Amino acid sequence: MSQNKNKVIAHRGAWKNTSATENSIAALENAIKLKCYGSEFDVHMSADSVLFVHHDHAVKGTDIEKTNSTELLQIKLENGENLPTLEAYLKAGAKQKNTRLILEIKTSSISKERSLALTEKCVEMVKKLKVEGITDYIAFDYDVCLKVKQLAPNAHVEYLNGDKTPAEIKAAGLSGVDYHFTVFKKNENWIKEMHQLNLSTNTWTVNDEPVMKWFLDQNVDFITTNEPELLLKISK
Repeated sequence: MSQNKNKVIAHRGAWKNTSATENSIAALENAIKLKCYGSEFDVHMSADSVLFVHHDHAVKGTDIEKTNSTELLQIKLENGENLPTLEAYLKAGAKQKNTRLILEIKTSSISKERSLALTEKCVEMVKKLKVEGITDYIAFDYDVCLKVKQLAPNAHVEYLNGDKTPAEIKAAGLSGVDYHFTVFKKNENWIKEMHQLNLSTNTWTVNDEPVMKWFLDQNVDFITTNEPELLLKISK
């Protein structure tokens, strides 16, 4: 696991209080400089099966899944960077070992088959670049989470969607959950139950100080935030 003991996961990197664009390599590098526990990012697959890092299904009006990589590689982010490939992003993250790479496998807008194909390619790329030791996986699609564990049994995999109980997560062999903060607020005993089952607890996307403090008091393992600087300050 990360050598950084804090609970801070920078959501799409550290971008909000910097000049970086979210999900850019610069945002990742900012999260590493801050010494965040982890930096989260989102991965899609192009029409010709190249993996790109971006949150939305479309970038500047271009649908990633329906566009070839040659065209996508020409797209510039607001900070001047090219739209990053997963390979370039992981190579940037591999220059260090303290901040974990929290890889979200985005659910395909086209088909379940494409979601699972993306999953295989993500795990393959992580193995190829030898960054298994610093990479964790998250996904909204339960089948994607199960597929990651099948392909990489030792990987840390957390489910995002919020509709599975601690017992169901344990039975499935997953590592834990990364649930929206409102899910934990409705099920206040789940954090404790997860810990009793040796499962990890992560929550997203927490940007307000009172909510951060509530989760710190609940002893949640990780907090995913657009305000990593604030969370680092109050969680010292």
